[in-house]
Amino acid sequence: MGRSYSQKIAERQWNLPDKGELESQREATFIDDIIQKDHLERQVLAALDGVETVFDGGAGCGRFSILLAKQGCKVTHFDISKPMIDKAKELAAEAGVMENMEFVEGALEDLSAYGDGQFDMVISFDAPVSYTYPNQEKVIGELSRICKKKLLLSVSSRLGTLPYLSDPIQKSHYILDGNSSDPFVQWCLSHREEMVENFRFNRSGMEKLLDDGLIGGEAEIAEYERGGTPWCITYGFMPDELRGILERLGLTDIRMAGPGAYARSISWEILRKIMEDPAQRREFLGFCFVYDQNPYVLGMGKDNLFAIGVK
Repeated sequence: MGRSYSQKIAERQWNLPDKGELESQREATFIDDIIQKDHLERQVLAALDGVETVFDGGAGCGRFSILLAKQGCKVTHFDISKPMIDKAKELAAEAGVMENMEFVEGALEDLSAYGDGQFDMVISFDAPVSYTYPNQEKVIGELSRICKKKLLLSVSSRLGTLPYLSDPIQKSHYILDGNSSDPFVQWCLSHREEMVENFRFNRSGMEKLLDDGLIGGEAEIAEYERGGTPWCITYGFMPDELRGILERLGLTDIRMAGPGAYARSISWEILRKIMEDPAQRREFLGFCFVYDQNPYVLGMGKDNLFAIGVK
């Protein structure tokens, strides 16, 4: 059976030559990435009791696989992107944890090489599951199948994405350093006025996304066919939907969070002031961790929805 368009698009997007370097710098560049990664790190470290082996699906540049290897876990770093794997190997070598890591290039749509309950902990962060549409539920099932004890997921949030798509300059609200050499940072800043001027609210588009959760589709497929590199077709989950999937798979003690829900209500100027002061930053991130787990804000995480369940 041939690969799906979503898999082909993902391979082309994530294998751009600069992906490894750019993705590895996101926490130094964007405040929303700092908040999200801090939340996920706290969740991971709190779940390590009894964990010796870990599968990190969509592991990127090793933000969490290397962290877990440093904790003494044996980690399978699995990703569709060779540039990201190469960067992760470089960072793992610098951290001195190569002996605790195995690097595998592959797509989440095919985990047949792994046995039932092979890994104590399975994680998949920054929404790679959402990029497997229309196979997202099957992929979660496979991640659960190879998991023995604890499954931790971060997927695209439908409710959290809607405000993001209705504000074309929202990403610029989270720029930590306006002098960053990151080309995306400079693009956001230089196009800010143009994006505001050209923006028109698209109610029908927002209602469609709210109804079906699908970001992208025919336009991305057409661009791919023309030889382009479109963003991955993405499925946005509702909180109750994700919880229901995990419950049907037999997971228990399910907890969820919307990382970034609190921060998105704060202006750029204040966010930068907080993040530039180490003491305020520490207290702020600690409060965000508590607030963003409140069930009333789950869907309003910046663009991700987090869940942890026990097998």
